[in-house]
Amino acid sequence: MHQSSAIATYPDFRHALVWGEHAMGLASVRSRALVGMHAQPIEVEVHLANGLPCLTLVGLADTEVKEARERVRSAILNAGLEFPHSKRITVNLAPADLPKDSGRFDLPMALGILAASGQIDPAQLARYEFAGELSLSGALRPVRGALATALAMQLHGDSTPLVLPQDSAQEAALVPGATVYGAAHLLEVVRALQPQATEGLPLAEAIAPAAAPAGPDLADVQGQ
Repeated sequence: MHQSSAIATYPDFRHALVWGEHAMGLASVRSRALVGMHAQPIEVEVHLANGLPCLTLVGLADTEVKEARERVRSAILNAGLEFPHSKRITVNLAPADLPKDSGRFDLPMALGILAASGQIDPAQLARYEFAGELSLSGALRPVRGALATALAMQLHGDSTPLVLPQDSAQEAALVPGATVYGAAHLLEVVRALQPQATEGLPLAEAIAPAAAPAGPDLADVQGQ
């Protein structure tokens, strides 16, 4: 999806929406990191400050996570939103001693930057957990571990709704009682987080696993 087609699809966001008169400067977004089969809670903290313009990522991030800087910047711009080029942006993935990998933090980072720059109400972000990889156009790509994330939240009695890419959301929705929303594009999420939004994100529906194809059975082998 090119920039022009993305903006045409979501015309209400041709110009960035500024929350209040001034940017908040600081935002926090909830997500999770995969450690083996477990999904540990992560706070994606974003701070905008005056200084030499740059985007610094800290918090024991793997190479895949560090590459999110370019994906997030391009996704925000190609979605017709504003990237704070003139600010020094610091993104902290806390806790710092927990390894983080994959592109699952792209969406939380983008939303944190938008909230810190005043384009999303930070209070709206606190209602959800987010994960998703961003393409350069702003489209959301599936991430691994969606089922593990939903299971971890259920195990700890956490009823916070999850916002995931559509395919990942269908996987996470397999967990009974989980509230999972699916999105195809960054702008869908931004639009749903606006106070004046008339529609929210669609609830994900679990897709039953396909039945295994019929084949030879060991019970048919003589002596088994």
